[in-house]
Amino acid sequence: MTPALSSTAILVLMFGGLTLFMLTGLPIAFVLGGLSLVITVTLWNPQAVVILVLQIFDTMKSEALLGIPLYILMAALLSRSGVIEKLYRAMELWFGRLRGGLAIGTVVICVIMAAMTGVVGAAVTAMGLLALPEMLRRRYSPELATGTICAAGTLGILIPPSVLTIVYAVTAQVSIGKMLMAGIVPGIILATLYILYIIVISWLKPEVAPLADDTGDVPLAEKLRALRSLILPTFIIVMILGSIFFGIATPTEAAAVGVLGAVIAAAMEKRLTRDALVSSAVDTAKATAMILWITIGAKAYVAIFTGLGGADTLLGLIKSLDVAPIVILLVMMAILIFLGTVLDEIGIILLTVPVFIPVVKFLGFDEIWFGVLYAITIQMGYISPPFGYTLFYMKGTLPPHLSMGVVYRGIIPFFLLQAVGLAIAMAFPGLMTILPTLMDR
Repeated sequence: MTPALSSTAILVLMFGGLTLFMLTGLPIAFVLGGLSLVITVTLWNPQAVVILVLQIFDTMKSEALLGIPLYILMAALLSRSGVIEKLYRAMELWFGRLRGGLAIGTVVICVIMAAMTGVVGAAVTAMGLLALPEMLRRRYSPELATGTICAAGTLGILIPPSVLTIVYAVTAQVSIGKMLMAGIVPGIILATLYILYIIVISWLKPEVAPLADDTGDVPLAEKLRALRSLILPTFIIVMILGSIFFGIATPTEAAAVGVLGAVIAAAMEKRLTRDALVSSAVDTAKATAMILWITIGAKAYVAIFTGLGGADTLLGLIKSLDVAPIVILLVMMAILIFLGTVLDEIGIILLTVPVFIPVVKFLGFDEIWFGVLYAITIQMGYISPPFGYTLFYMKGTLPPHLSMGVVYRGIIPFFLLQAVGLAIAMAFPGLMTILPTLMDR
């Protein structure tokens, strides 16, 4: 089966065709699968269509991907359990009297939500509905309020249990458990940068986060009682991350434990109703089907791309460049940030990881560390104006008097903070991989 065109022409045609069809707004799964089928039949050999069929079966029987629907189900149950609302009320009691306290509390809750669910849309939407109205009522700057929610909500891409991390690990063929643990330190670093920024900007410009003048001092006893809302989230986080870190359970088994924890949480809050279970199951089926369709399409595309010599051509081009490895790494990061504005994170990983990983290995970089950089750059793409996905999650919760221009202006400082976080991750690779390293001991 010999391709009718040179490998270089195949490389240009496949990337050019993919870019063209993505601009039409067609679903990425069908763009990838359809383009793979057309190119296979016209430029390669009709008999090679069997490769597409094999990719479908390979996806269907993947045990590693089994954790995805479980984590999504856990997130769906938790979002209906009332746990997040209680968390926010507790953070309001503890931080509400501090300048910028509601924004700081929002970041803290987003970190907790990320460690419980790992779903970006759930965090941004929940905080948009809970935190945004309260911050606006306290006369917070709309830019600070929306920027905080958008940026902190994307921490679920990095902090485990992250669906994105599982897909990356499976695609890059690295340890899922180690990859999940690798996201904790950079996630905490980014959250710390956000909080420091909020503290500094609130001190320099008091008008962006005025002190509350309609609430009195909350008794310490009431604050301590509010901390009971942390018990269930802490229990779930320890069950998931603790079981993975200490090798008690595989990431897939830990996902099942997390679902059990979510069921317990919903039952304790008296929210475990038939409607909640049905709607959670339906949301899980929809999200899982979307991810698997993208997975099938992307794996078919990459298989054809590799079979026609595109991957070898690209690697040969990289080897021929007379530049420092860090320059190539920065170019890959820039590509990922751009793709994050037009594609969902699953599509980005499945499309680019099989192409980038051989380059990463050739340059001598660690795949786990590269996965951390990957997640941060996708976060940056997710909040990049004008098409970042998180911005549109935020749009759905905006009151009528606020425009998308407010969201665009508010996100810029946090985008720069993420760039700082990316620079820290690149400068200190050992810090990013310290927890995966400890798992081997």
